[in-house]
Amino acid sequence: MDPINGAAVVVGVDGSEPARAAIRLAATEAARQDLPLRVRHAFIWPLLRTPVTAVTDDRPGTGLREQAEQVVADAVDEAGAVAPGLRVTGEIVDGEAAAVLLDAAPTAAMIVLGHQGLGGLGALVVGSVTATVAASAGCPVLVARGTAQTDGPVVVGVDGTGASRTAIEFAVRTAALRGASVVATHAYRHPVSTGPGDMQPLVYDESELRADEDRLLAESLAGLAERYPEVPVTRESVRGRAGTVLTDASRRAQLLVVGGTGHGPVGGLLRGSVSQAALRHSHCPVAVVHTPGVGGGPRG
Repeated sequence: MDPINGAAVVVGVDGSEPARAAIRLAATEAARQDLPLRVRHAFIWPLLRTPVTAVTDDRPGTGLREQAEQVVADAVDEAGAVAPGLRVTGEIVDGEAAAVLLDAAPTAAMIVLGHQGLGGLGALVVGSVTATVAASAGCPVLVARGTAQTDGPVVVGVDGTGASRTAIEFAVRTAALRGASVVATHAYRHPVSTGPGDMQPLVYDESELRADEDRLLAESLAGLAERYPEVPVTRESVRGRAGTVLTDASRRAQLLVVGGTGHGPVGGLLRGSVSQAALRHSHCPVAVVHTPGVGGGPRG
């Protein structure tokens, strides 16, 4: 994925089952890209999800850091079992989970997370850490969800914007690495009234509307066949809500790729309803990819 020098795949862990799924996904992805894997655990001693059974004195974190070390050690072992020979390191970083992961983003090729977990009080808002990181990271964020259909395509959402163009590029490069095909999916809806007297919603031509949407999709994919001739790309224009259409498409996919439209954690985490729907409802892993300078955080 054109990583910067020294880049690694970074995975956030907390000992939860979603985090274990993220470890397995991250190890597979790091091995595929021939990159090292960094296992990162955020340590906030009063807020750990694991039960506190022994505190030997009054120092903050006493007894809990050992549990954190075990979480990281177990994650490193699991990654090594998934991808023998993979370069894996583990680290414990003091701080809140989203901040600790976002600090790693400038030098990360990718951040991998479970769809929920990374606990503490953040666990009260399901997936809040994942949503924050996906909205704000300046690198691709891969979220472990559902079941990847290993023989399925990489599905990418297309809407004609710069964000979706970045997602398309990511999807095609990912498919090339995986030996997979790409299904570029564009959702559209009937015209809606812009005010009193607007008759367009009543008199539109379905065939013309479909032709316009097909044209937008074709223009979004222009030039890719020449640059990636080894990747079969299928175009799909589907009438319906984008979130619903992509969720349905994810049932047959090994990966769903969407462009990020967030502007950081202020203002509702991911402002893009399509990205939100993918993170919440996809039946396969989801990659959220930002366009440089459009949403997300700064790139390194």
